[in-house]
Amino acid sequence: MTATQSIINRLFALKEDKYAAFSASLVPNIAKERFIGVRTPQLRQLAKELSGTDEAQAFAAALPHYYQEENCLHAFLIERLKDEAELYGALDVFLPYVDNWAVCDLMSPKLFKKRPQSLMPKIKQWIASEHTYMVRFGLNMLMSHYLGDAFSKEVLELALSVRSEEYYIKMMQAWLFATALAKQYDATLPYIEAGALDVWTHNKAIQKAIESRRITDSQKACLRTLKIK
Repeated sequence: MTATQSIINRLFALKEDKYAAFSASLVPNIAKERFIGVRTPQLRQLAKELSGTDEAQAFAAALPHYYQEENCLHAFLIERLKDEAELYGALDVFLPYVDNWAVCDLMSPKLFKKRPQSLMPKIKQWIASEHTYMVRFGLNMLMSHYLGDAFSKEVLELALSVRSEEYYIKMMQAWLFATALAKQYDATLPYIEAGALDVWTHNKAIQKAIESRRITDSQKACLRTLKIK
C-alpha cells in the first residue's frame, strides 16, 4: 500500500457524510464526490502525527490530490514546516495545485508570524502570478502580516496592483481593504475616497468594513456615503 493510499484510508476512517455535504456546499466549484467529510481539528491532528515522517514526504510528492481533505492535510503539513527554504519550496510546489478558496485560506504558516525578510518578495511574486489561488494566497499573507506594526502604504499599493476579474481574487482584495480600514483607517480611507478599487471591490470592501465591530459608528457613517451606485 502506498503512503498516499494509507493516508486516504485514515481520512475515510474519520468521514462524516453530513459534514461532507456541508463542506461541499461552501465550495461550489469542486465536485461533491471529492469531499470525504473530515473536520478541521481532526485534519490538524493528523498533520501533527504525520509531520516530519517519510510517509508525509511521500504523500506531499503525490500531486495532484483528488480529495479536498488531502489538499487540506497537505496545507496543514506545510504550515508546520520550520525551515524557511523548505517552506518556500513546499509552497512553490503545492500552490499551483490549489483549486479553491477553502484550501487557500486555511494555510497560514507559523514561520510567517516572524515575518522573515524573504516574505515580502515572495508575496510580490505570488500576487504577480496568473494563478488565481496563488494571487489570493499572496493577498491573504499581505493582509495577515502587514496591516499591523509592519504596515506601510506600500501594502495598499501592492494590493491595488492586482487587477483581475476573478471573483475569489476580488473578494480577497475587498477583505484586505476592509481589514485595513479597521486597523489603519486614516491611511486607508483616502484610497476609498479616491475610488482606487474597481466598483464591485470598492463596495464590497465598504460593506465588509461596515459589518466589522472594529469600525466606529462615525467611521461607518462616513463609509456609507462613499458607496458607488
